[in-house]
Amino acid sequence: MIELRLQPRELAFRDEVRAFLARELTTDLVAAAARETGIFVERAVSTVWHAKLAARGWLVPSWPVEFGGTGWTPVQRYIFESECAAAGAPGVIPSGIGMVAPVIIRFGTDAQKNFYLPRIVSGEDYWCQGYSEPGSGSDLASLKTRAVADGADYIVDGSKIWTTHAHLANRIFCLVRTSHAGKPQQGISFLLIDLATPGIRIAPIISLAGDHEVNQIFFDAVRVPQANRVGAEGEGWTCAKYLLEFERGGNVAAPRLQRAVRELWRVAGEQIDEHGMPLAEDPAVRRRIAELEVDVAALTFSELRMVSRLAGGSSPGSEASVLKIEVSELKQRITECAVSLLGPAALVFGGTVVPTYLNSRAASIYGGSNEIQRNLIARTLLGL
Repeated sequence: MIELRLQPRELAFRDEVRAFLARELTTDLVAAAARETGIFVERAVSTVWHAKLAARGWLVPSWPVEFGGTGWTPVQRYIFESECAAAGAPGVIPSGIGMVAPVIIRFGTDAQKNFYLPRIVSGEDYWCQGYSEPGSGSDLASLKTRAVADGADYIVDGSKIWTTHAHLANRIFCLVRTSHAGKPQQGISFLLIDLATPGIRIAPIISLAGDHEVNQIFFDAVRVPQANRVGAEGEGWTCAKYLLEFERGGNVAAPRLQRAVRELWRVAGEQIDEHGMPLAEDPAVRRRIAELEVDVAALTFSELRMVSRLAGGSSPGSEASVLKIEVSELKQRITECAVSLLGPAALVFGGTVVPTYLNSRAASIYGGSNEIQRNLIARTLLGL
């Protein structure tokens, strides 16, 4: 496990975080987080933790201070994430805080910032993402959902798919086609849509693991004010790329993966092989878990560099693609190892191992498939 050499001020901050967690993180919240097998924790669980963090002023540490950010240093941010992971705290739903909010802060009008950002912090608005469509996933520029100007409004028609928590949300940020002129990317705009608007229908999609987490949304002549467009018309692709940098690389995942690897060691110590020996004494098993431990350590260093970039006012940039690949594939390898260690018992052990394994299969697809990320890395970082 990687440990930073902390200064006295940072040690005091760590103690402050630990005291907060000891006071506010209940056993019920920890148990609920441990039961979660999908991409996000349940909204009911997230809402409770969201409110506790908001009350403490720690909900949106990555936002600029003028909008409620904490002004933490990169080390403080990492300390906070690490302590939350070690304590088993639930994750915060990122759709509003970590995805649409940075876009509004960077490209939105003052009116949009003043209206939406406080509602994200208060929890009054719960967001989902409208990017992918049937036939337009990794090739996002081929999207067909159209928005036709009609006076002060747009009329939106089309469909979005794989919209996580759309059935729980009250707002969606959408990429829509406002023009067919020029390159496909040049005709895309970024809209904020109230899901209570007439003409919107949400259909559930049940995953292989039996979860209802994603949905398909249909837009039938949905009237959306042009004032809800973020950025200029036709500049939605710029907003989309900026948002995807935060989706792919703006979060700290390594501390929770460290916790998952520690759990593998625990399971390996408890599982007995056909010779009556703990699996943790099998050299092949030890090597497999140790390799995961080393790779998570490498990810930790990469994330520390990324947190430093964000704290310095930079966006994640193309390096977000590197982190997206590493995080998603590590999740898959860790869940594969858990199923392998448990064998048939994985089908009943805690009721979470197999569903988590199944849901992690999508990690290398959502947020932009890993094949697309490798193409981006080759072009933008390696110059190929």
